[in-house]
Amino acid sequence: MWMQYPQIPELYSVDDQYLIGSDLLVKPVTSPGATTSEILFPTSDCWYDVNNLQVVKVNGDTNTAISVTVSSDIDTIPVFQRGGSIIARKLRLRRSSHLMTKDPYTLFVALGNDLKAEGTLYMDDETTFDHEKRQDFGIASFHTSWADNIALQNSVILGNTATMVASDLSNRIVERIIVMGVPTKPREISVESHTSSLDFQYNAESKILVIRKPLVSALEQWTISIIL
Repeated sequence: MWMQYPQIPELYSVDDQYLIGSDLLVKPVTSPGATTSEILFPTSDCWYDVNNLQVVKVNGDTNTAISVTVSSDIDTIPVFQRGGSIIARKLRLRRSSHLMTKDPYTLFVALGNDLKAEGTLYMDDETTFDHEKRQDFGIASFHTSWADNIALQNSVILGNTATMVASDLSNRIVERIIVMGVPTKPREISVESHTSSLDFQYNAESKILVIRKPLVSALEQWTISIIL
């Protein structure tokens, strides 16, 4: 925690919660019979519960951390996504990670206090060392700004363009996009390369927007336009 937020002294001695990368805050449950957990949230960012996708009520000065009590029964591990981040996940349960290689992605977009978010996704064949030997890899960079152009864009860096695109383009599909913290229901959502609008669902109470089947590849450049 203190490495990501060195300006917050309250986090220097914290050793019972941690960050995975810079975007996922995890609080392990280590006490028997525990039903709640105390978590220190840095107030410079907003945080969303990964289980219910709701924002955590955190108020305070920018360079502080606020303690919040959250539910953590035997079936729940407290995990929170940082506002301003975009995380790609594969949600289909398989018997092994190898069987998930060609599974589609779901993008979890957590809008920050400025209604912006960004994230990256590294891709290779997940089996060989071709990412080193043949530069066979791709890096997708997602970014969105609801304060400006109201669009979700993807730009891609490819190590070996011919190899990566030819073999994996159809196996890196984004099948769903979940946006948290959306203030207003969109009137229309579309992909620049599609002739028809995308199907979506918006919940005004939870402020969650679900975009279904954009069917774009994480290895392609694309822009999803959102009209309010």
